[in-house]
Amino acid sequence: MDKIKVLLIIVVVLASCTTLENRSKEQTLARVYDKNLYLSDIHDIFPENISRSDSIIILQNFVDKWVKKQLILQKAELNLTEVQKDVTLQLDEYRSSLLIYKYEQKLLEQKLDTIITPEEVRSYYDENPSNFSLDNHIVKCLFIKLPIDAPDLYRIRQLYRSEREEDFQELESYCYQYAVKYDYFNEDWITFESITRELPSEVRSPERYLRYNRYIEQQDSTHRYLVNLREFQLAGTPAPLPYMETRIRTIILNKRKVQFVNDLENNIYMDALNKGEFTIH
Repeated sequence: MDKIKVLLIIVVVLASCTTLENRSKEQTLARVYDKNLYLSDIHDIFPENISRSDSIIILQNFVDKWVKKQLILQKAELNLTEVQKDVTLQLDEYRSSLLIYKYEQKLLEQKLDTIITPEEVRSYYDENPSNFSLDNHIVKCLFIKLPIDAPDLYRIRQLYRSEREEDFQELESYCYQYAVKYDYFNEDWITFESITRELPSEVRSPERYLRYNRYIEQQDSTHRYLVNLREFQLAGTPAPLPYMETRIRTIILNKRKVQFVNDLENNIYMDALNKGEFTIH
C-alpha cells in the first residue's frame, strides 16, 4: 500500500506536466489483464487549486473505479455469447438518436422564441384552472429570529405587527443589527411548512391556525421567533398566479419546444417528399 501511495504522489506531481508520445513508454498506473491505465489518461480529473492530499484521494478513487470497470467488462466478455456481445445495432441507434438530439438542440438554441409575455401566462392560467390547485398551505409573511438576549423586545413586538412604513423601516434597521435571520416575504408566496420548519415547536393543525391566527411567537433556550402571517392560501384552493408563474413559463416553453421539433420533422419530411428524396414501398 505504501508503494501505491508513493506512486500516487509522483503521479499527482507529474500529471499536469508530463507529455509522452509513445504510450508504451508511459508510467502505468494500473493493469487489468491486457488493459493499461496510463499517466496521460488522468490529466483532466483534477480540479484547479486542489491540495496534494485531495488529489491523491481523487486519483485513488479514479484508479479503483477504472479497475472495477475493467474487471466487470472482462466478466461480460467471457460470459456473454457472441450474439449478446454484438451491440452494433444498439450503437447505431444510440449514435443516430444522439446526432438528432444535438441537431434539434442546436436549432432550438438558434430559432426558438423564448419570450413569454405576461398575457400568455395569464391566458394559460385562466384556461387550465384545474392544473393549479395548491398542494400545500402558502403564506406571505415576515419572519424574524432573534438571540434570546436581544434588547427592546417589547418595542420589536410592536414593530413587527405594525403596518406603518416608518415602523417597518425601524424594524429593518433593528433586525440588520441584531437578528440572526430576517426574511420579508411580502411579495412572494412561500409554503407555510418552510416557515414552521424554522420554529422550535410544532404548529398543530396548520389550516386551523392560519384561519384564526396572524402571529406566531415562540422561543427556545437561545432564540426568539416572531412571525407575522400577512396573507395565506390553503391547500386545495386555487394557487395564486404569481405563485405558479415560473411553472407556467416552463410549461409554455416546453410546449413550444415540442411543437418546434414536430414542425421541424414534418417540414423536413415534406421537403424530402416534394424533392423525391425517399420512396416508401
